[in-house]
Amino acid sequence: MALATAAALTGSLTSAVTASPRKAAATFDLDHGNAVVEAVYPYLSPVSRANFTGSSPVNRDLNILVEVPWFDAIAPYHPTAVGIFSDLGRRPSAEHTTRNKNIAVLYSAFTSLNRVHPAHKAEWREMMERAGLDPDDTEEDPATPSGIGILSAKNAFAAREGDGTNRDGAEGGRRYNRQPYADYTGYAPVNSAQRLRDPSRWQPNTFSAKGVFTSQEFALPYFGRVRPFTYDSPTRFKVPPPWQSDHRNRAAYKAQADEVLKASAGLNDRQKVSAELFHTVFDAYGTVGGLPVILGGKYDTEKTVHFTAVRDIGFYDLTIATWHFKRAYDSVRPYSAIRHLYGDKKVTAWGGPGRGTVGDITGNEWRAYLDAWPADHPVKAPDSPAYPSEAAAECLAYAQLTRRFTGTDSIGITYPVAKGASRVEPGVTPAQDMTLRWDSWTAYAKDCADSPLLGGKNFRPAIEATSRYAPQIADLAYEFVQGKVNGG
Repeated sequence: MALATAAALTGSLTSAVTASPRKAAATFDLDHGNAVVEAVYPYLSPVSRANFTGSSPVNRDLNILVEVPWFDAIAPYHPTAVGIFSDLGRRPSAEHTTRNKNIAVLYSAFTSLNRVHPAHKAEWREMMERAGLDPDDTEEDPATPSGIGILSAKNAFAAREGDGTNRDGAEGGRRYNRQPYADYTGYAPVNSAQRLRDPSRWQPNTFSAKGVFTSQEFALPYFGRVRPFTYDSPTRFKVPPPWQSDHRNRAAYKAQADEVLKASAGLNDRQKVSAELFHTVFDAYGTVGGLPVILGGKYDTEKTVHFTAVRDIGFYDLTIATWHFKRAYDSVRPYSAIRHLYGDKKVTAWGGPGRGTVGDITGNEWRAYLDAWPADHPVKAPDSPAYPSEAAAECLAYAQLTRRFTGTDSIGITYPVAKGASRVEPGVTPAQDMTLRWDSWTAYAKDCADSPLLGGKNFRPAIEATSRYAPQIADLAYEFVQGKVNGG
């Protein structure tokens, strides 16, 4: 289990934290600091980054349970806000202080994290001690910031019980040896990892690490049935079938596969490092894409929490819709289509780490650039059908919800990449130090959304389909949270 964006916005604060056997000295300023950025994330980031697996719905679900309750924790200290999971009342205006908000956030985080990541209790205790707070204070008092924080976390877990996530493994009436987040709907792929029975449908890929071969399973194929926050059902969004992925439409089927091969053959250093950046959402929406929002905007605790709620709810409801359509269409990914079309025939494409573009690689040998991601890296290849693209959907949604929250499309993101810093081609790519730059969320989202095609993970139609619903869900998330801020 992991948190998708827990490392967001911390920059140099993401270094690993070693738990002290003795009580830690208080170093966080409760009266003037930002508890999210300065107190919680430095402890949460190394834990969640080490366990993070990509865009899996599990990561999005745990974000909801850890980060969104912070909104409820500070709502009593706001003139109009009401909680997302529960209403904890309104405290007198004299109590609407930065100190009380920080304390409420920290106790909320501490309560959730002990439930989500119990193996790291020592880190969570030290997090509290560094803030000068008592980790043994567990009183659920709705008149104190500590009690409000504790209640906000517990109420969030209670509110999301029976929401379809199967986070406790009990769905389907299972009583023993429960498996959290296990499928309870009976999904089975048409194709096996060894045999492509239907070239239009998803095939589990196989990856190896030190001689151990692992085949994929569709991650949480039921997630499209989970209860959203901002709409009733993902069926309200209209995403047409991926007719280009129907192998009976051979010309279109081949054309989209050839576009992926052409992109693979033409990969340059900028495209490679860009694809790698956007493949790691910690960086795409955190230390790179998130810094201009929180730190650049000099947000205090309250505004940071409000933005976090918009982002997490937006991504959550987006994932529900994306997984609904993935399950409905069960569409083929490029690696299967290219093997089906070309088999032992030679094609021109990227030849693997350090090999550059080659003209004698066969369709069966071809590998997506991002499939060559290090086997020991926690971010894995997408374990779901191709259409629509979960990566592209998040790119468009993040850009839109950030535009709505900040009121501008303008940004000034610079991303320096040292010579040879590539994860896929270490020591080789880029050939020289380079810096990626974006001056608008529109430009950032375009490069981000194109990265699955450049990385060999998605066809163009899977990317384009996300424009039909991702920006809409971003708007819904912003309006939902803003409504809660305004007391709705």
